Amino acid sequence: MAKTSAALLADHRKRFHAALLARVLTTNSAGIPSNADGNNAASVSIAVEICKELGSSTITARLAGQTSGGAFEEICANFLSDTFKQLGHLRPGKWDIKATRSRNRLTIAKYQQYKHVVALFEAAKKDRQLAAALGSDYTITPDIIIAREPEDDAAINTPLPIVDSSVANHADLRRSNHADPLLHASISCKWTMRSDRAQNSRSEALNLIRNRKGRLPHIMVVTGEPLPSRIASIALGTGDIDCVYHFALPELVRALQATHHAIGTDLLETMIEGKRLKDISDLPLDLAV
Repeated sequence: MAKTSAALLADHRKRFHAALLARVLTTNSAGIPSNADGNNAASVSIAVEICKELGSSTITARLAGQTSGGAFEEICANFLSDTFKQLGHLRPGKWDIKATRSRNRLTIAKYQQYKHVVALFEAAKKDRQLAAALGSDYTITPDIIIAREPEDDAAINTPLPIVDSSVANHADLRRSNHADPLLHASISCKWTMRSDRAQNSRSEALNLIRNRKGRLPHIMVVTGEPLPSRIASIALGTGDIDCVYHFALPELVRALQATHHAIGTDLLETMIEGKRLKDISDLPLDLAV
């Protein structure tokens, strides 16, 4: 009997974890995983169990916050590029998926829904009162961006004539109307979560909502945080974030059971059943919606 190959998402989930174990999910000489809060016993015990589930982690000094965060963003972007681009039968299009690795406040202005942000920035530079009124609400720097290129008329008209010069002259999908990519998703990556970091993601989400012209992109968060209470600080509630995705959700569930954190287990179940927390493997298919 021929051997059945692993499902694509299952295969790439394993590769995703292997990359994290090699670069980000490390353990220090005291046995504390890099996603744990060393001053919180529950955080350490849960993180240790997750490491046991995933396999041995590299024993090394903890990476600096910016270094681990950048590596986490890169590994997440690679996972999405390897998986979401395979879903053309569900979500056709020419896609660009990348970790921005940029703190340019106008990164978002490259995309059709946010082109006007440049005008706001230039006006604010010339008018201090306007700058004070606007604050930084128009500046957004996503960790990972997924964008779709507009389509040529030839592609749009492939199955049958759909457009000509008399119609659809303002449609964003049509390249003849503009050449700017369309922002499909903005993904915030938080290897660990503290209350201030969680609120940064929420503020950025609200800025995306307030400032777009046209379709709202998906707004998502990916995290490696082991404590359910900290995940809940961004996952609970609706209106800003689509959903939070954990790098190893089934392993987190089992880790909580193994360490007998009843309160954390209840909170985790609330987030899962309420569709506020999913596994990283759910993300590519959710992006295809």
